[in-house]
Amino acid sequence: MKTNMNRDGGNLTVSLEGRLDTTTAPELEAELRPALKDGVTNLTIDLKKLEYVSSAGLRVLLSAQKIMNRQGEMTVRNVGSAIMDVFEVTGFVDLLNIED
Repeated sequence: MKTNMNRDGGNLTVSLEGRLDTTTAPELEAELRPALKDGVTNLTIDLKKLEYVSSAGLRVLLSAQKIMNRQGEMTVRNVGSAIMDVFEVTGFVDLLNIED
């Protein structure tokens, strides 16, 4: 999986490409946690190029959402149909702020 992070003041945009699974989820978490501690108040996660998400990937997204609930807001954008199916089946559509 490829991760691209762009920071502009309190705004952080994270673009994911490939597969967010048991192998790549710990890598994303290791990058994301320290980035969120540095005054981020608005987190945008762009899933336009994400092909697959596993339960390990969902856990990282949920963890980021919990952090952002305390310090700002998180938005998930450009969710493809396969990923949206996973979000719907798992109930994540009710937990995440998802935009087109």
